[in-house]
Amino acid sequence: MTKLETSERLVHVPLGDRSYDILIGPGLMARAGGEITSRIKGRRAAIVTDENVGARYLDGLMDSLQTDGIEAVSVTLPAGEKTKSFDSLTNVCDVLLEARIERNDTVIALGGGVIGDLTGFAAGIVRRGVRFVQIPTSLLSQVDSSVGGKTGINARQGKNLIGIFNQPDLVLADTDVLDTLSEREFRAGYAEVAKYGLIDKPDFFEWLEKNWRDVFAGGAARIEAIAVSCQAKADVVAADERENGRRALLNLGHTFGHALEAATKYDSSRLVHGEGVSIGMVLAHRFSARMNLASPDLADRVEAHLRAVGLPTRMSEIPGELPPTEVLMDAIAQDKKVKGGKLTFILTRGLGESFVADDVPASEVERFIEEMRTS
Repeated sequence: MTKLETSERLVHVPLGDRSYDILIGPGLMARAGGEITSRIKGRRAAIVTDENVGARYLDGLMDSLQTDGIEAVSVTLPAGEKTKSFDSLTNVCDVLLEARIERNDTVIALGGGVIGDLTGFAAGIVRRGVRFVQIPTSLLSQVDSSVGGKTGINARQGKNLIGIFNQPDLVLADTDVLDTLSEREFRAGYAEVAKYGLIDKPDFFEWLEKNWRDVFAGGAARIEAIAVSCQAKADVVAADERENGRRALLNLGHTFGHALEAATKYDSSRLVHGEGVSIGMVLAHRFSARMNLASPDLADRVEAHLRAVGLPTRMSEIPGELPPTEVLMDAIAQDKKVKGGKLTFILTRGLGESFVADDVPASEVERFIEEMRTS
C-alpha cells in the first residue's frame, strides 16, 4: 500500500481483481514512476496527451518514469472534444503497436476527459487490453471521467456512443496541476462536483454552498471536495459497474447537457462539457418541478448556486443560435440512457433525491425545451 503524505487522500475502488486506487493530493506527477512500478510489472510505457497539457507536463512525467526505470514513448494530439474521433483512435493504436507495447506495459492518459476517454478505449482494445493509468489534469477529469472505466469516442450521431468499459489500474489526481487551469475550465469541472451533492449527498451540496470559494482557492477544501466526489463515484461504480441500474444516476444533467453539446457541434468556444452539465442539471430540476415531482424552489436554489460560481444555467446563455427543438430531441433520442426507444432522464424529488425516470413522455420534454430556449 502506498505511504500517503499528510496532505494526500486515497480512495479505493473495490472491483475484485480489477480494483484500483485513486491518489489525490499535490506533487503526485513527480512520483508517477514509483507509483506505477509498485503496481505494474512492465517497464515500458506510452503516454497519450494533448498539445496544451503536453507542453506543460510531458517532459516532467517522462523524467519521473525514466528515474524509476520505465522506458516511455509519447503521442501528442490536438486539444479539444473533436479529438475523440476514429482518426485519433487509429493514430493512438498505431503508436502503441509500433512501440510494441505489451499487455503488462502501461498506457498513460495525461490530460483531461477527452484524452482519458480516448486513451482508455485504445488501451482496452490494443492486444485485447494493456495496463492503463489515468493522470487527469482537469478538475472535471479528476472527479468524474478518470474514475469508473467508461471510455470511448464520439460519433456523428452523438457523444460517447462508441466505446468500452475499461477500468484503470491507477488514478493519480495531482491537485497542483489544477492551479494552471483557466477559471472557465475549473468552473466547468466544479459542475461535476456539485452533481454528487445533488444526486444523493444533500449535506455535501450544503457544504459546497458554504465553502465553494475555498474549493476554488485550493488547499484542504479542494482536496476534500475531490476526495468526496471520487468516493461517491467509487461507491456507485462498485455497486453497478456497467450501468444496469444505480450508476445511471451519475448522468444527472447529462441527457440535456449532451444534447446541447451536440447542438453546438462540440465547439468549446460556445460550450464545454461542464457548462452543458450545469445547464442540464438546472433543466433536470426544473423539469422535475414541471412534472410535480419537486418544488420549483429547489430548482431556483440549484440555479442560484451554479450561477454564483460563474456557470451558465440557461440555454439562452449559450453563444450563437441553437438548432430547432426537433434537432435537440433527436440528440436526446440518441442518448445512451434511451432504452427500447423510451426516453430516460435522471430527475429528482428533492435535494439529493435523484432517481431514474423511465418512459418520460417525449411530448412533455419537447414542450419543456421549447419553453426553456428563451427563458
